Amino acid sequence: MNLEFPHKAPKDYSYEFEQFNVSTIRIMLRCHKKFDYNLGAPTSTVWGFYKPKKRVYYAPINSKTIGAQVNIEDTRNYTAMPIKQTALEACFV
Repeated sequence: MNLEFPHKAPKDYSYEFEQFNVSTIRIMLRCHKKFDYNLGAPTSTVWGFYKPKKRVYYAPINSKTIGAQVNIEDTRNYTAMPIKQTALEACFV
């Protein structure tokens, strides 16, 4: 799967790209740190979704539901979900 994904995974993380349906790829963020609650197995969360034919990224609602289209420039390496900030909070970013 050839995907032009611009983000680099944070330390102790990696990305996994899996076919979600015929037209969509689900991008998972896998954490390789060890946790006691799951006997040390890696954990993962959905980063977002990508439609290769349209070359468009989408924020996740959950791991099985595609949300709104996002500009890749507005996403972060941990998630495609947009940050909702007040005007005051935006001054500190």
